[in-house]
Amino acid sequence: MTSVGILQIAIFLGLILVCAKPLGSYMARVFEGERTFLHPILRWLEVLTYKAIGVKEEVEQRWTTYTAALLSFSIFGFLLTYLIQRVQGFLPFNPQHFGASNVPPDLAFNTATSFITNTNWQAYSGESTLSYFVQMSVLTVQNFASAAAGIAIAVALIRGFARQEKKTIGNFWVDVTRATVYVLLPLSIVGGLLFVSQGVIQNLNPYI
Repeated sequence: MTSVGILQIAIFLGLILVCAKPLGSYMARVFEGERTFLHPILRWLEVLTYKAIGVKEEVEQRWTTYTAALLSFSIFGFLLTYLIQRVQGFLPFNPQHFGASNVPPDLAFNTATSFITNTNWQAYSGESTLSYFVQMSVLTVQNFASAAAGIAIAVALIRGFARQEKKTIGNFWVDVTRATVYVLLPLSIVGGLLFVSQGVIQNLNPYI
């Protein structure tokens, strides 16, 4: 390993240590339903999400119901990701005219599985396989959804240890919503602005 590589690892670990306490405290407040500095900006989106999916924010779930919600969320995400890959030839934002032949069933299955488990393992080059629509509508969405589900499960596990006197561990749909709205969305906006500042572009032109 080179000295530059060691320096990169050291800087990365240092940034993790610096961010751990403030980010951890912020996330604890988010998942306890307490007000944070982002609530005046994003609370409306959280409330709108609950109304759209028919969830009561104050109703908590037992571990069995929480698990069933997680499994249904993941299974639906897998089926949607698989299906959209297979029918990409009929969908918009496909200047290269990619079709089902570019994504055979085994590849679509592998990709859908990897993205809903947040491993994101890809056995292909996106520029030669998937349309813009597929990459935006399901793969990018799963980068949020699967990460939010993982955060929700971690939070539920912590509640399970901490709430020995209670039979509920929170609400999966509320936890996923809060993870997306108050954690992942703000981080993605900051990251997106960083990429834009460095000249990274996004368009819908054919791949070169």
